[in-house]
Amino acid sequence: MTGGECLARRRDKSRRIFGRFRKDRRGAAAVEFGVLVPLLALMAVSVTDLGLAIYRKMQVENAAQAGVEYAIAHGFDVTAITAAVVNATNNPVITATPAPTKYCGCATSSGVSSATCGSTCPGGRPAGTYTTVSAQANYWTIINYQVVPASYAFSMQSKVRLQ
Repeated sequence: MTGGECLARRRDKSRRIFGRFRKDRRGAAAVEFGVLVPLLALMAVSVTDLGLAIYRKMQVENAAQAGVEYAIAHGFDVTAITAAVVNATNNPVITATPAPTKYCGCATSSGVSSATCGSTCPGGRPAGTYTTVSAQANYWTIINYQVVPASYAFSMQSKVRLQ
């Protein structure tokens, strides 16, 4: 028997074996299930991760809002406003960074421009007293996706006129 005949015989044998698998449909669902389960699991984790990130962003927004609400109700007190921000959501990763600030300014169409306290604004009104409260938190993804960052920093700022 030559080398070519031996190779042809092995090829025929392998064709018979794999030919049976090609014709047999049993187990096809199990193979498809085995291929799709990791993909579906990754999709479920990704959707959960996205939901948790949005929830963290909403917590940061609510914390900044709680800080300005405290300032409206009780006046400007850096320590108390910071405590209101931190305690707004019972989430220890949320901080009042940077610290709340108090300043005088005039309302304009593009926001609040700085002014000297007691001065008169261009519209004839006296300069108001404003406070800015910031809240910040980081969010770490459940798994490392390799194509997106593993952590995100959320930072929100609320401004309010006190006087």
